[in-house]
Amino acid sequence: GRLEELNSAKGCAALRISHDAWDEPVARGESVAVQGICLTVSSCSSRGEFTCDVLDETLQRTNLRSKRTGCRLNLERALRASDRIGGHIVTGHVDGTGVISSIRSAGRDRIIRVECDGDLLQGIVEKGAVACDGISLTVRALTAEWFEVSIIPATRQTTSLGESAPGDRLNIETDIIGKFVRRQLHTGGAKSGLTMEDLERSGFV
Repeated sequence: GRLEELNSAKGCAALRISHDAWDEPVARGESVAVQGICLTVSSCSSRGEFTCDVLDETLQRTNLRSKRTGCRLNLERALRASDRIGGHIVTGHVDGTGVISSIRSAGRDRIIRVECDGDLLQGIVEKGAVACDGISLTVRALTAEWFEVSIIPATRQTTSLGESAPGDRLNIETDIIGKFVRRQLHTGGAKSGLTMEDLERSGFV
């Protein structure tokens, strides 16, 4: 899709987005992920446009405020229970943002390095999945300061990452399964009897 308009005033905002025709028209009240952010369609038109209201908190926690009219936006409709899952499960609840520190070529592909805070990196594992602006990607490398993902030509051509550059901020969502495991270990592991040794014996770590 493309950003047609971002109106922001008095603690609230609205996005107007244009898009190519979908198999089924978007409907008012439907959930659509915009740059990996789950938003609700507040109005829509037959000419391939819809509008979403955006909380001020969402503007503060994501990269939407930095988007300019005409920029490309990644759009994804909600998954049906009967749909084929081609990536990992993404909820549209952004955990934080990271900044692209470098983009380098690797043959026909591109390697993007993203710097983010330590709490976000704690939820990311090498060869695991991470959502960057809503795109399901595999983590190719990881340190205490950054992670890297590889981008194939098709991803550059069909998503907003094709327009990204060093210094740009990305919405990051870590893996939902990892979040629950981490939460259980930090707050409920002793009560439930779940320990790190149990996870190691089961092959999870």
